[in-house]
Amino acid sequence: MAAKPKKTSKPAPASYRQRDYRNLVRAGNLAAFAVQVRETDLHILASRDLTAEAEAAVLRYRAQLEAYIVDHPAFLPALTPLPPDPLAPPLVKEMLRAAALAEVGPMAAVAGAMAEFVGRDLLARAGVSEVSIENGGDIFLARRGECVVAIFAATSPLSNRVGLRIPATRMPLGVCTSSGTVGHSLSFGSADAVTVLAASTSLADAAATRIGNVVQSVRDLDRALAVGRAIEGVEGVVIIKDEQLGAWGAVELIRLDG
Repeated sequence: MAAKPKKTSKPAPASYRQRDYRNLVRAGNLAAFAVQVRETDLHILASRDLTAEAEAAVLRYRAQLEAYIVDHPAFLPALTPLPPDPLAPPLVKEMLRAAALAEVGPMAAVAGAMAEFVGRDLLARAGVSEVSIENGGDIFLARRGECVVAIFAATSPLSNRVGLRIPATRMPLGVCTSSGTVGHSLSFGSADAVTVLAASTSLADAAATRIGNVVQSVRDLDRALAVGRAIEGVEGVVIIKDEQLGAWGAVELIRLDG
C-alpha cells in the first residue's frame, strides 16, 4: 500500500486528488472497498466486505466530532494543544492527547484518529481478523502478515522508490505521512514527505505534522529527526526532502522499483 502525504497551498497533482495511488495497493485475499463521507475518504482492506459497517462508523464518529466542534469553537482552528477534556467523546480525547504530545493543534490528528477508530470497530466484528484503513495518507494497519508501505514524496526522485517493511508483530500500527509540497492539510514546512510510525495512528498523524513543520531545507533533516525522537510514543521517522532522506528509530527501509 502507498502512504500519501498531506498538505500544501500548492495545487495537488491530479493523481493525488484522484487517489490514483490506491490502484497500487495489493489486496491479496482481502476485500477492498471505499467509504467517503464529506472530507473523510477511506480506502479499506478487510477480511470481508464491511462497507455498510464502515460507513456507519464514519457517520457516528463524524457526528461526535462535529457536535464537539460546535460546542467548543476553539477546537477547529487551534494550532497549539488544548487542555484535556474528560467529558469529550473518545475520538476527541485521543486527538487532544496526540496533539499535546506532538505540540500541535488537535485537528492535526483527525485523519489518523478516524482511520484507527473505524479500523478498531471493524476488527471487533465477528470473523474479521485483518483490517487496514488509509485516510488521505494516514494508515491504520492491522494485518496478519508482513506489509510494505511505499512512501510517495511528491517530485522527489525518491518518491515511490523507498518503502517501509512492517512485520506482523508490530501491528496494529499507525503509519502516517505529511508533506509540505503536496496534499491538502496544513503544514508550515516544505518536506516532500515525513512518515511517522506509532502505536497510535492519531499520534503518528499529529507527529508527522509537527516534524514536517521543521523542514524548510535539507539542512533541517537532523533537527527534524531530533524533534521526532523527543515525541513520546513515536517509534520511527522517515523524512524525504529533494534527493535527501533521513531516518530514525524502528524503521526498516527497503528499495522499491518505483
